[in-house]
Amino acid sequence: MFTNLNGIILAGGKSRRMGSNKSLLKVGDKTIIERLIDQLKDIFNEVILVTNSPNDYKFTDIRKYKDLYPYMGPLAGIHSGLIHSNTTINLILTCDMPLMSKEMIEHIVQYKTDKSITICRDKNFIHPFPGLYSKSIIRAIETILNNASRKQNGGKHKYSVSSLFNNVEPEIVETEDLEIYNDNLFKNMNTMDDYYRILNILKL
Repeated sequence: MFTNLNGIILAGGKSRRMGSNKSLLKVGDKTIIERLIDQLKDIFNEVILVTNSPNDYKFTDIRKYKDLYPYMGPLAGIHSGLIHSNTTINLILTCDMPLMSKEMIEHIVQYKTDKSITICRDKNFIHPFPGLYSKSIIRAIETILNNASRKQNGGKHKYSVSSLFNNVEPEIVETEDLEIYNDNLFKNMNTMDDYYRILNILKL
């Protein structure tokens, strides 16, 4: 167990394509959010949930916090998690990645770097989650979110997680050659078809 790091789960999305709260779907005898909480509790000292609907998760026994910048996507979730965590470095995971393994999370945590963000890449695609994020980037995130919220032109504002990487260079872990890698690790779940595919992969 890593006692000097916390695990943070982001569950702030509206699940529009799913039609219901995807983190509350059952995988086996537990909801997806319960599976992720149990997984991270085996690795980290504390697990925190960032959600704008905390009442949906009353059945969990972990700390829950809302976004401090509402309706501004996962970057706001990262910000809230870092603000409320009591550890400098935090592993952040989204609630729609039920196939992510404990071994890959531990590899990310143990990867040696001086950078304040550590994320993964497979198949030439960069994955913001799971990733290691330091409290030292809070100011950079606030600058992006404040600048976006001040814009009045009605266009799509640049407050994606990738906009953070343009300001804070991340360490990128290449995963495909690792023995612990498989093609399913980074699959996320946005539709019911995705959900049924994941159940099939897990043979549930």
